[in-house]
Amino acid sequence: MNINTRNIGQTKTKVSVLGIGGAPFGGNFSEGDRDDAVCVVRAGFDAGLNFVDTAPFYGFGRSERAVGDAIRGRDYILSTKVGRLLAPGAPADPNLGGMVNPLPFTPIYDYTYDAIMRSFEDSLQRLGLDRIDILLAHDIGEFQHGLEDNTRYFTQLTDSGYRAMDKLRSSGLVQAIGLGVNETAVCMDALQVGDWDTFLLAGRYTLLEQTPLDNLIPACLASGTTLIIGGPFNAGVMLGGELWDYAKAPQSILDQVKKIHAVCADHNVDPAVAALQFPLAHPVVSSVIPGAKTVQEFQGILDWASKATPTQLWSDLQTAGLIRTDAPLPDGAPMIR
Repeated sequence: MNINTRNIGQTKTKVSVLGIGGAPFGGNFSEGDRDDAVCVVRAGFDAGLNFVDTAPFYGFGRSERAVGDAIRGRDYILSTKVGRLLAPGAPADPNLGGMVNPLPFTPIYDYTYDAIMRSFEDSLQRLGLDRIDILLAHDIGEFQHGLEDNTRYFTQLTDSGYRAMDKLRSSGLVQAIGLGVNETAVCMDALQVGDWDTFLLAGRYTLLEQTPLDNLIPACLASGTTLIIGGPFNAGVMLGGELWDYAKAPQSILDQVKKIHAVCADHNVDPAVAALQFPLAHPVVSSVIPGAKTVQEFQGILDWASKATPTQLWSDLQTAGLIRTDAPLPDGAPMIR
C-alpha cells in the first residue's frame, strides 16, 4: 500500500496522512487489551502508516507501554504528551478519566518546567524508546479544567512549561511541540505566547463540525502551525453511536448525523469514508488519527481509507448546508492506494 505524508508545521518531520490514535489502548471507556493494541499498531505500520499518538494519561501508562513495544525497532514517528505526572498508587476515583482497568497510578496535572522535563523522561522509559518526535501539552484549556483552574495551569505552561518544551525542541530531543486538546480557544491563546508546530485537535474540524474555520485555521495558516485531527468520527456518533464530546449526543447532533448519512447513502458512500477524507482536504491538516481497539476494527479503518468518493458527494453535502462553504472539499481520491 502507498500513503502520502505531510509535514508537521514547518519542520522536516513527515507523518502519514492516516495515523493511529492511542487512547483506546489505555481502556478509554472500555477495557483495552495490550496484545490487541500492539497488533493494531503493527497492522497499521505494515500497511504503510508511520505515525502513532499516545499519552501518559491513556490507561495511566498502559497505552505508552503497548505503543513502545509495537514500534520498537521500526521506522516511526511518535507523539506523546505532557501535563500530567503519574504518581504511584491507584486514584481514589476508580472511574477517573473514563479509563477502564488502568495501571495503578494517579495522574496529577502539572504544566511546569520541571514536571514537563520529568514527564518527557518518564515517557521514554515507559515506551522503552530513545526518541519522541512530537511533544504535546495535554488537555490544557477551560473545557477540561474550568475557568479558575485553567487560568492557573495555563500560567504554569506559559511561565515555565513552554520553556521546557522549547528547550527540548531546540536541543533536538524532540522535533516538534504543540498542544493535544479538544477545544480551539486555548490554541488561539497559545499562539499568542509561543511558537507552536502543531495542535492535535480532537473532534473539532470534522465532517460534523467546522468551527475552527472561524479563527483557528486562519491563525494556524498565518503562523505555519499545522493540525492533527483526532476523533474524526466524533467519539463514535458519526458511526451510529450515541457519544459526542464524551457525553450522550444531543438531538441536534443526531439530526445532523442523520442528514449526513442520507446524503452519503444517495452516493453509496459509507459515512466513515467521508469522515476520514474530509479533514485532509484542508492544507493545514497533517494527519487524521482515528482510534481502534482491535485489529478487526483497524482493518475496517484501513478499508475505509482505501475507498474513493465521487466529487458530487461533496458538493451535495455543501449544498445541503452540512459542510461550510469556506471549507475545502476533498478530491475524492483514496487515502491509501
